[in-house]
Amino acid sequence: MTTADTLDRGRASLERQAWADAFDKLSAADRETPLAPEDLELLAKAAYLVGRDADRDEVLARAHREWLRLGGAERAARCAFWLAFGLLNRGELARGGGWLARARRLLDDGQLDCVEQGYLLIPLALQRFAEGDAAAAYATFGQAAKIGDRFGDRDLATLARAGRGQALLRLGETTEGVALLDEAMVAVEAGEVSPIMVGSVYCAVIEACQELFDLRRAQEWTVALSDWCASQPDLVPFRGQCLVHRSQVMQLRGAWPDAMEEVRRARQRLSTPPGQPALGMAIYQQAELYRLRGQFPEAEEAYREASQWVPPQPGLALLRLAQGRVDAAAAAIRTALDGAQDRLARAKVLVAYVEIVLAADDVSAARTAAGELSEIAADLGMPLLQAVAAHATGAVLLAERDPRAALATLRRAWTAWRELQAPYEAARARVLMGLACRALGDTDTAELELDAACRVFQQLGAAPEIARVEAESRMAAPSAAGGLTAREVQVLRLVAAGSSNRAIAADLVISEHTVARHVQNIFAKLDVSSRSAATAFAFEHGLL
Repeated sequence: MTTADTLDRGRASLERQAWADAFDKLSAADRETPLAPEDLELLAKAAYLVGRDADRDEVLARAHREWLRLGGAERAARCAFWLAFGLLNRGELARGGGWLARARRLLDDGQLDCVEQGYLLIPLALQRFAEGDAAAAYATFGQAAKIGDRFGDRDLATLARAGRGQALLRLGETTEGVALLDEAMVAVEAGEVSPIMVGSVYCAVIEACQELFDLRRAQEWTVALSDWCASQPDLVPFRGQCLVHRSQVMQLRGAWPDAMEEVRRARQRLSTPPGQPALGMAIYQQAELYRLRGQFPEAEEAYREASQWVPPQPGLALLRLAQGRVDAAAAAIRTALDGAQDRLARAKVLVAYVEIVLAADDVSAARTAAGELSEIAADLGMPLLQAVAAHATGAVLLAERDPRAALATLRRAWTAWRELQAPYEAARARVLMGLACRALGDTDTAELELDAACRVFQQLGAAPEIARVEAESRMAAPSAAGGLTAREVQVLRLVAAGSSNRAIAADLVISEHTVARHVQNIFAKLDVSSRSAATAFAFEHGLL
């Protein structure tokens, strides 16, 4: 077979998306006779799609030099851009920045009006987006999209539109942002963009849908990405991200063993070649599953490892809560909320914030947070976020000792979770419904709700929630005597046993400050002024 035959076969393999065969044949042709720069670009494309990043970098650098030698400054700049894009995505900021600077100099020196000018706007837009300046990112993506349209470059135009959609979501323009994301996906499904851009746009849109709490779209595009990856057995990039997204959907659906297996496979794929930022997303997802199953040491290690790439919150704060370290959890979640700059980021943190500050007995802060969450949910209109907001509001109403209103709100949350086919969250709503029924004196219904929730947790393997339900089932209902809450009864029993505030804090895994507040509330409700008088009340009313 001649070199020309091998080269033609390599090009044909690339056309039919047989990436490994294309890489082998193009590499063989290159070894026999050095390829022209346009064919070097094809070889670099195949190398990227089979996960051979080092080969891709070397081939793109050769193509860059060849285009310079032939006087093709625009194509040389494009090779430099793709080199930079790959390096930056792998976290090699210095090398990536250097290639971007070279591409910019080539275009500026030649005063060239070309599509590559638009490609060089993409890293700038992404940097502005990462810095929290969504308005500037939106404008920069818009410039890139116009250049892509003017030169008929569907890759650039589609990627820029997806970026504009993400920026609009951050700016609170949900309808317009989602429309741009859907428009980008139309180009993808119509086969108008190259495979590299297909994977990039899929992942960007799915992450935006998850950030938006748009479960329907996230599921729809995750299935489409899975099918796209499955149609190309040789494909290495994007397959890891696809597995992470699948794991997240499986987690919500209650298929936790399958979710863990998917994310384990994702970690394997994203670990080679090293330096892939999506690895952090996979490790964080694994940490979440460990936490839900009560595997706290494994969760701790995974959150710390994930923090090299992604923020570990709110998962790590929820882990601290599950470990009984309420003060540490509250401090961490408050810091996370302070750092959340836009409402979508705040919504993600607010969900955990309400649960944690309620555990810290800061009902006022929980009320404020639940109100903000409800406002965001009303604006966005996403069923998942509306379920989350109703759940949080119900929990706050219960803490505010309004069990009747809490029960009505929690029933709405439970119905929404069932419609979303989210068994874990539905069961958690039933726990709160049981506590509301208990507070209303309906102990039979309360026990039925707690039992039903416990069965779901047992099926899922949610060990921390099983322990919580069992503890609630053993705990006495709030006594009419003195109007004490269940927690206050717990504290009073320990006071009557002679425990100090420090000992009570250690026993209940709460702070001494929280214990002192409970004791003050008990004294006020019972109209007593000493621990001995409170103990006498407990004896007289059978609270021991």
